[in-house]
Amino acid sequence: MTEEQTVSLVDVLEEDEELEEEASAVLAGSDSDHCSYPQGYVKRQALYACNTCTPKGGQPAGVCLACSYTCHEGHELFELYTKRNFRCDCGNRKFTDLQCKLHPDKDEVNSLNKYSQNFFGLYCTCSRPYPDPDDQVEDEMIQCVVCEDWLHGRHLGCVVPESVELQEMICESCMNKNPFLWTYAIHLAVPGEVVQVKEETGAESNKPEKVRGSNLWLLCSSLNTILINVNLFSRGHVLLPYNRNAYESLPYVFVQDDEIIKPTFKRCREEAEPSCRLEELQQIGRNRVQSGAVFWPSAWRSKLCCCNTCQKRLSEAGLSFLLDEADTVFAYEKKGKNNEQKHDGHDPLMSALDNLNRVQQLEIIHGYNDMKTELKDFLQRFAAEGKVVTPDDIRQFFEQQQTRKRRRVDAGRFYCA
Repeated sequence: MTEEQTVSLVDVLEEDEELEEEASAVLAGSDSDHCSYPQGYVKRQALYACNTCTPKGGQPAGVCLACSYTCHEGHELFELYTKRNFRCDCGNRKFTDLQCKLHPDKDEVNSLNKYSQNFFGLYCTCSRPYPDPDDQVEDEMIQCVVCEDWLHGRHLGCVVPESVELQEMICESCMNKNPFLWTYAIHLAVPGEVVQVKEETGAESNKPEKVRGSNLWLLCSSLNTILINVNLFSRGHVLLPYNRNAYESLPYVFVQDDEIIKPTFKRCREEAEPSCRLEELQQIGRNRVQSGAVFWPSAWRSKLCCCNTCQKRLSEAGLSFLLDEADTVFAYEKKGKNNEQKHDGHDPLMSALDNLNRVQQLEIIHGYNDMKTELKDFLQRFAAEGKVVTPDDIRQFFEQQQTRKRRRVDAGRFYCA
């Protein structure tokens, strides 16, 4: 006979609190009462796919939070976390035997919605369900901010950094589909990954004449009056002052310690176009192994180039959202937490008390506080000793509460008589 697996009360309370916070952050950012279809393609919302209504082999479809509660109660649902720019499909042509109860008047299809294997309950490059009953390896799932698929940490092709919840990840497939992202990765990606960075061997005519010194710095014309260490560019460390008037005619200047390196491929001021940060990064002459997923620190999107050429490139690639910091899951969850805090200020108990007289209010408040204190003291004894709370323990606690209540009622009746 195997020993029954047990956990301490502390473990249960900590896990429950963590799960509740995660659920609140995701769900509180969406409307649980009204179908989101009238809002159009919502910037970001919690989504579900119904395996009961749209099983594998059919057309993929997604439903909003409110429809998952009202129209698909009791169905087998796949939780998709959040997706961007999606319009609720509930009850449209993809659902042959179901009509939306919240907003039945819908177009036959939402042509701008994007679907993936996630809508059939499959994830990662291994195309497995989550949780996977056949996978005994404990591993976290991390969402790519571009394709929004979820990948196992062990299938990312790189070392997962610490505090990953504060960072964004782009999978290797999406990086290779958009090669210019590798240039940003050299300078903006989270440090500490197992990657090889090497000097780029370009044409000799594009190399600046080196004067002397060992510490390489770069002044970008688009950054006006700040001097930046090439290795610390992604972190935005301002290190030294710079006199712009002395080198105003140059598109950029390399500096080694107190010496200057002037590039040989200068451009005339009159011919100069608005500078492109991406081109400036490409001209630094560094490279990295282009494999594995890439993790990005918070606020990395604000450092992407916003020139007309880059905006067009992002738009053609369907990546314009990368310039919008409000698109991040972190921003969405922050919004959800703020909504939750507003709702927390509305206590349903106090609303119910408004309908009672003063004496009844005091009796209920005292009774509630007494039970809350006694339950807390009761559970703390188990937590302090590391013991497991059994159903019998809970049952015994409330039986004692009922006994005390009967005694108080009987005593009150005797006193009144």
